[in-house]
Amino acid sequence: MTVALAAAVRTLPCGPGLAYEPKFDGHRLVIVRTDRAVDGVVLQARSGRVVTAAFPDLAAAAHRLPAGTVLDGEVVVWHAGRTDFALVQRRAAVASAARAAVLARTLPASYAAFDVLELAGLDLRARPYERRRALLVDLLLPLGPPLQPVPMTTDPELAETWYETLPASGIEGLVVKRMDEAYPAGRRSWRKLRHTNVRDAAVIGYTGTARRPLALVLVLPVGDETPLVSSPLTAPLRTEVAAAVATRAPKDAGGATVTAIGLGEVPFHPLDPPLTAEVRHTSTRHPPPEVLRLRTDL
Repeated sequence: MTVALAAAVRTLPCGPGLAYEPKFDGHRLVIVRTDRAVDGVVLQARSGRVVTAAFPDLAAAAHRLPAGTVLDGEVVVWHAGRTDFALVQRRAAVASAARAAVLARTLPASYAAFDVLELAGLDLRARPYERRRALLVDLLLPLGPPLQPVPMTTDPELAETWYETLPASGIEGLVVKRMDEAYPAGRRSWRKLRHTNVRDAAVIGYTGTARRPLALVLVLPVGDETPLVSSPLTAPLRTEVAAAVATRAPKDAGGATVTAIGLGEVPFHPLDPPLTAEVRHTSTRHPPPEVLRLRTDL
């Protein structure tokens, strides 16, 4: 299932016929409910990878959907009153069914659905968003958590309030859609307004080893383009970076050094060509940027 994408904007789009949704900080997930009785649910990541085994709690909940239903949304994990992206990564990276079952109990997942692509075998992607949204709400509200429709408003003032107040809950920003638009599979037709401390950065190298990278060396799109060392990578990110590094050759055998906050000169391995990562930072110098995810959709 090819999903719709969003293009970044710097100001909130306004005008008639627009809808605004909070942008949750989680993993994109498509839920496919088939007509099979036992294994009738498939959970697909944006990359196309099947991750059903990692989220048995969501798979069980999705069995309540009508057969022939496909949802598009975001899987999140709530902790201390806010969504926690690192915990979502932890859930997604499990290697065994037993471990997945334990995490489903200790770190239960929620699904923030923002579109319904098929319903009871009927393809809805050509229908306008306004109609798809109504069908989504009618479908999920009677079921309740952990499958829930994301909030939506057509009031730009309320959307602005969401943008200013919801970051404390882990909300990244807003996604803006046209009410009359069909589902734009594979296209960046939606618009996303993210908070300014979340940016795409060039990954020009890594510390540690190719099999166990510890941190990334980044060039941010602001400031003087001085390379910065990220905060330590989470275990799932180390695995993802190691796989990406394997496809790129180092620029030279000798490596290079970069100045890291509080660490002085740190050796690192340059990458050619660079990767792209989504990072969160409060300033260009302190604290170090936090790597949220690698960008593989560019």
